[in-house]
Amino acid sequence: MMCASYWEGAKAPRMAAALLDEMLAARREAGLTQAQAQVAERMGTKAPAVTRLENALASGKHSPSLDTLRKYAAATGKRLEIRFVQP
Repeated sequence: MMCASYWEGAKAPRMAAALLDEMLAARREAGLTQAQAQVAERMGTKAPAVTRLENALASGKHSPSLDTLRKYAAATGKRLEIRFVQP
């Protein structure tokens, strides 16, 4: 998990946008056409929670938990993979 100072830094908006792009692509690939409602049901939550998650990432103001990301990935038929890469 990223430290708060990194997430709050200049790269945070790009990272959040890239993460959101990955999440939305996974949703499309899974054929979840009713978007948040279908993902939410599979995650065991309500559609507004998924909407808030996606909107917060779009604004770059939210760092979701690993558990939330894992559930979103599973809901779209994917698995979460986190790697360290060279800058």
